[in-house]
Amino acid sequence: MNANFGIIDTAEGAVLIDSGASLQGARLLEVEAARLTAKPVRWVINTGAQDHRWLGNGYFRNRGAEVIAHTLTAATQQRNAHAQLDSLRLVLKERFDDTKPVTANRLLEGAHITLNLGGRQIEVHYFADAHFPGDVVVWLPDKRILFAGDHVYVDRLLGILPQSNAETWLSAFEALKALGPDHIVPGHGSVSDLGRAQADTGDYLAFIVNGIKPLAEDMVGVDAAVAQLGDAPQFARLANYEELHRGNVSRAYLRLEAAQ
Repeated sequence: MNANFGIIDTAEGAVLIDSGASLQGARLLEVEAARLTAKPVRWVINTGAQDHRWLGNGYFRNRGAEVIAHTLTAATQQRNAHAQLDSLRLVLKERFDDTKPVTANRLLEGAHITLNLGGRQIEVHYFADAHFPGDVVVWLPDKRILFAGDHVYVDRLLGILPQSNAETWLSAFEALKALGPDHIVPGHGSVSDLGRAQADTGDYLAFIVNGIKPLAEDMVGVDAAVAQLGDAPQFARLANYEELHRGNVSRAYLRLEAAQ
């Protein structure tokens, strides 16, 4: 349970944002949803394809919930399933028992989709590939609350993985800003506002993309890019900076250079 999740209370049941990384994690989320709403989980919406966003899907489908994901999200989940299962088994051991890689039984298409349950309008937006291909956000327009999934990290440094695209992630971040959220539930870190999300995610992505792009165009090489951008003291306040930053620079450079 190393990420944030969300619960939306509606007149017809609870909507869970992301399902956890295991069957046991999903069960804990169900208990919490019942405690907060006194209602069953009717829907589960996946915001992404990293393990903690979807590997609890099978538990909720077996409980009769409808699991909802964008087609792009589900496709990425399927591509990454075996590697994620192998990785988590090493960490969780018996706590990972009976966890199966089950994708959504309701697939969404298009950039902007409006759903309704119990009179509550829920919007799902795909802006661009971000932390993983097919990442989406969930938006409650009447409350101006954004469940940002792994588009937004606060308090800790975001991770640019081999699957991540820093350039399109920055574009997606700019698009979610245009919604004008009052409250953001990030994928990791404390519930925040747009200013904090900008400082901890938007500014960092801009530093990475704007710094690396000209270096990649000149094909200076990954070692030179890391030497030039590997120290970013303005972000050292974020947890995991020492462990992640230089690797983020390396992976972002390699992707941008390959695109030249």
